[in-house]
Amino acid sequence: MSTAREQPIFSTRAHVFQIDPATKRNWIPAGKHALTVSYFYDATRNVYRIISIGGAKAIINSTVTPNMTFTKTSQKFGQWADSRANTVYGLGFASEQHLTQFAEKFQEVKEAARLAREKSQDGGELTSPALGLASHQVPPSPLVSANGPGEEKLFRSQSADAPGPTERERLKKMLSEGSVGEVQWEAEFFALQDSNNKLAGALREANAAAAQWRQQLEAQRAEAERLRQRVAELEAQAAAETAPVVEKEVPSQSLEQLEALVQTKDQEIQTLKNQTGGPRETPDATEREETQQKVQDLETRNAELEHQLRATERSLEEARAERERARAEVGRAAQLLDVRLFELSELREGLARLAEAAP
Repeated sequence: MSTAREQPIFSTRAHVFQIDPATKRNWIPAGKHALTVSYFYDATRNVYRIISIGGAKAIINSTVTPNMTFTKTSQKFGQWADSRANTVYGLGFASEQHLTQFAEKFQEVKEAARLAREKSQDGGELTSPALGLASHQVPPSPLVSANGPGEEKLFRSQSADAPGPTERERLKKMLSEGSVGEVQWEAEFFALQDSNNKLAGALREANAAAAQWRQQLEAQRAEAERLRQRVAELEAQAAAETAPVVEKEVPSQSLEQLEALVQTKDQEIQTLKNQTGGPRETPDATEREETQQKVQDLETRNAELEHQLRATERSLEEARAERERARAEVGRAAQLLDVRLFELSELREGLARLAEAAP
């Protein structure tokens, strides 16, 4: 693009988008950063174009025609369709004021293009009354920047006396330095924005982890409470079972007495047998029968005592086994409770470290 032929008449910065040619619905961004978008006037052909350069290629090269319409789709976004390029361009601005300025300039350029076409068809002088620039009077002047507080750069063509070569070089140097500084500021801004996004993501992850740890802590507390209740129940059950065991140990203490009684009865039986089987001078049948009956009763009693003794021994063994099982279950519950308490302590320390590390 020749500087002598085309001159920028208005510039601003915006994020550039193009419609997806496949879907005709989604927007495809031209880059991660905002680009300079300028209105150019071609004095030779008497046309107006919207141009934006990204790197070494033209992102936007749209000739403004009277049939074009710029539409505001939101407070900071606008779009227009270019039938020659067979696409739709979209611009995202930093504020609603910049969008309004661009839309107003689009309307002015569109009106100037319409008048230029009418003049061309009438064969009259090719002028651009909407912008106050004659097609044969546009000087090859450099850009003069007009910066307002907190606004994007706006550029206008200088229609007064053209500066000399020295002044032109100085202005070019200032613009070059300003562009470099602007690129650096923009890079720093996006770096800070990326860092902020990363910190926000880390904070969200930390909050999610903290919420998960709180849930785990509540679950551990509930499990510990359940284990405490279980231990209490087992202790109560063991205490309740200890009393019958003690009561059952009382017969065990009298085992020796029972054995002694059995031995005594055996001796009596043996004595009676000896008496019954021994020689007597005047045997009495009735006394003999009574003695035999006593012997049978003693044997029956002896058998009952032996049966009672075996039953008592079995009951004692069962009580001892039940007590050992209760003790083992209480020990396992106590070990599990210790493990849960240790995990709870580690979880509490992790939450404390997270709270200290959080900004």
